[in-house]
Amino acid sequence: MSGENEPIQKPTDTIVRLENVIKTYHLGTTDVPVLKGINITVKKGEFAGIMGTSGSGKSTLLNLLGLLDVPTEGKYFLIDKEVSRLSDNALAELRNSCIGFIFQSFNLFPHLTVQQNIEVPLVYAGIHKHQRNRISEELSEKVKLSHRLKHRPTELSGGECQRVAIARALSNSPSFLLADEPTGNLDEKRSDEIMELFKNLHKDKNTTILMVTHNPELKVYCDRVIYLKDGRVVGEEESREK
Repeated sequence: MSGENEPIQKPTDTIVRLENVIKTYHLGTTDVPVLKGINITVKKGEFAGIMGTSGSGKSTLLNLLGLLDVPTEGKYFLIDKEVSRLSDNALAELRNSCIGFIFQSFNLFPHLTVQQNIEVPLVYAGIHKHQRNRISEELSEKVKLSHRLKHRPTELSGGECQRVAIARALSNSPSFLLADEPTGNLDEKRSDEIMELFKNLHKDKNTTILMVTHNPELKVYCDRVIYLKDGRVVGEEESREK
């Protein structure tokens, strides 16, 4: 029988795979290359850091990983599905269902309560109110904010706001969390608290985390750090803290 000896293709444990990704911006008649052949693989349950100085391509890579932009060349596989050439609507649907975003500036809605902020992705997903309430209450407990559910962001500290943002990012059970300088607006104490929360989420729930940062002090929390320079991967380092 034809094909009876062909190997069975099994799903891999890879969450993110970039193959020779190039991103070039066209400014008038000038081409500005930003990413110059990026190859990255992140496995399920990994805490990966992406580090580099200003101008290394971190922000552009973040936009590609978060499906906010697409490569000029190369391929992006998200859970074994090639997503580089999907339509804008398909990308938006994947963003909401597969990726939890955590930003340096929190990006909370000031007029909404903590509970309502956590539930925003669930509203977009069409989840029923009772289920939304249950999920937000469970997540607020996880980030130690169950006593703040009815408060608004203006009544919270910076560390508390970031914990709300983490709970919101977890609300749709994403394939991975994408954190952009998650401690950049926090003092040292609050920064340590947030990184310990990431560490516990990663350890207890096998959460996959990609953290983009320029802060070398955060690399001890990562399983692996990928270094960017001038739009290229210039090295990797596994954590000695594992």
